[in-house]
Amino acid sequence: MTTNASTGPDAAPQDRHHGLVFGPDSPLGALVRTCERIARSDATVLLTGETGTGKEVFARAIHASSPRAGRPLVPVNCGAIPEALLESELFGHVRGAFTGAMTARRGRVAAAEGGTLFLDEIGELPLALQVKLLRVLQERTYEPVGSTEAVPADFRLVAATNRDLSAEVAAGRFRRDLYYRLLVCPLEIPPLRARKGDALRLFQHFWAARGERRPLEPAVAEALAAYDWPGNVRELENLVERLSVCAEGAVIRVADLPVALRCRRANDATRALAVAASPAAEAAPAPAAPAPIAFPAPARELAAPVAPQGDATAPAAAEIAEVAAVRADALEEGIDPALLRALTAEVAPSPAEPSFAAGRPVDLPNLLRRLEDAYIAAALARTGGNKKAAADLLGLQRTTLVEKLRRRNREPGAAAPRAAQA
Repeated sequence: MTTNASTGPDAAPQDRHHGLVFGPDSPLGALVRTCERIARSDATVLLTGETGTGKEVFARAIHASSPRAGRPLVPVNCGAIPEALLESELFGHVRGAFTGAMTARRGRVAAAEGGTLFLDEIGELPLALQVKLLRVLQERTYEPVGSTEAVPADFRLVAATNRDLSAEVAAGRFRRDLYYRLLVCPLEIPPLRARKGDALRLFQHFWAARGERRPLEPAVAEALAAYDWPGNVRELENLVERLSVCAEGAVIRVADLPVALRCRRANDATRALAVAASPAAEAAPAPAAPAPIAFPAPARELAAPVAPQGDATAPAAAEIAEVAAVRADALEEGIDPALLRALTAEVAPSPAEPSFAAGRPVDLPNLLRRLEDAYIAAALARTGGNKKAAADLLGLQRTTLVEKLRRRNREPGAAAPRAAQA
């Protein structure tokens, strides 16, 4: 049985504030409350944070909560407009101001009259225009290009940058007086890695917004929660689009993820297998070799490897470590277990705790190798030797499975799985 990723019965509640998605324990909660207080005034706001953290979303939330919400919010990306055109774009021009100016044109400042002007990437603003912007903020008037007549300006300024403006001031690339004029209500937006508990909520939000109902493999949810997201929310949103467009199966699997997320997942799984000895199991027998693995019937989607039958202490230990790592990471990162269940297919409970014989070390590398061999052999047998289908069952790329088989065939005394020899 799988649970829908967007409307599952265990779906955890999430707070939405003008497009902001976060959980009850997220650091964004305090930031949003600060935004609500600031929004009631006309104070200038400076939003700082890494690329992709959602600075424009915060700007729109501040505008929507302000008395100016009935007037326009006018965004300007200072880094996307050529320097030669930026002054005219901001302040407009009169007819004949320059070659080609056949008619007068209003600028973005005039368009934001009574509303909010959002200057994104303000750190890219040329020094000459920094002087003019400073005058507008001080005098609340400006002169269109080619005009000597002062025009009154009534707008609320929200600026944003991913640069360290204090360092830019020290380097002489940003005016000190403008910097302090902007530094009325500074707000720093935390990166997604500082609020990992929100990663699955954001995935759920974007996933449902695309009309998707396919569930995720538990390993996928774990990888999403553990990843550091250097591109922040924008990277996550782009991943959602990629999975929605490119993933073919009825369940989103680890093999569908980009290499960066798969590598992080592999590293975490390796660490999770280093299980500490249980005091209650010191006298237990040494782990036996892995038993053959029974994969689920093709009619049922694979959510996680099915526990082997019979004496399967080693596979059980690996599975226990994996599930325990998922739960521990979820609690440590503030991830709601209910949300984790809502996004993923259900996983059968682990049968027993791992055990070690007293005074007898475990040959972990050999144990893991035999476990991997057993899974590969079972997958090939299940799919009649079809390497692509077997790789899908194992959550691998086909090329990775083929390379593993080649290595085994090159080893002295190695015998390739019978299904793979055909």
